[in-house]
Amino acid sequence: MSESNISELLPQLKAHMAKAEEAMRHDFAAVRTGKASPALVEGILVDYYGAPTRLRDLANISAPEARLLTIQPYDISAVHAIEKAIIASNLGIMPNSDGKILRLPIPELSEERRIALVKQVKQRAEEGKVAIRNLRRDANDSAKKAQKGGELTEDELKKLLDDIQKLTDRSIEDIDKSVASKEKELMSI
Repeated sequence: MSESNISELLPQLKAHMAKAEEAMRHDFAAVRTGKASPALVEGILVDYYGAPTRLRDLANISAPEARLLTIQPYDISAVHAIEKAIIASNLGIMPNSDGKILRLPIPELSEERRIALVKQVKQRAEEGKVAIRNLRRDANDSAKKAQKGGELTEDELKKLLDDIQKLTDRSIEDIDKSVASKEKELMSI
């Protein structure tokens, strides 16, 4: 590892941690809260002429009302395949089709379902934290190798490891805030 790689270690680590947090938040958007959000269905894979295709690539998804999603396929012949994929997705939402547009009424969540969704969110958050910790471990290893290679002094290594830990703590704190916000959103009626 060269001097320039060491100087890029923290910015790269910060970028990777931000990507891990963003992926987790995107997954949170797909968790149903009783409000219509296109993110609920956009990642569903539809068998479109034998190829698994994301719903967002096959149709226009919108939320014209707070408790309704509409899905208008670009190819009307895909309506049945989309309907089948939504039913198979275990969202707990039955689509209504008029042959051209699918409507998904979003029902109220039961208390039991809300608690299950909170557990799902916390599980995903824990996966995000593990990803952040793995990034920290890799950055620490790179810093220690650079120190052994003579590119860093002992003091520089200590400061770099402290900075890596601060970035890790900040990312985990951000994840905890996101979880608390999503939990509050899920548990509010």
